[in-house]
Amino acid sequence: MVCVMIRARIDEKIERRFRELAMKRFGYGKGALTKAIEEAILKWIASVESEDIGFEGDPVEAIEGILSDIKIDSVKLQHKIKDLWASKVLENVSD
Repeated sequence: MVCVMIRARIDEKIERRFRELAMKRFGYGKGALTKAIEEAILKWIASVESEDIGFEGDPVEAIEGILSDIKIDSVKLQHKIKDLWASKVLENVSD
């Protein structure tokens, strides 16, 4: 099994409630939070898959359409994104 990490910002109160319930359900040992997150994601996937999302077509073409107004090559765009990401990270670093 390949493991990946998902990073997300959520409200502190939601996170606290989630952790408390995860530990009550899966115990206070290692892996309880992971089990709860996997269960939550699977339930969300099942609920969304049962909905009619309404998007039809090729998602790559949709992204290309969104990016069609950008007049910069992909390498320069990647560098700009890296610089933007670095500046955002540095904003959150305490002195």
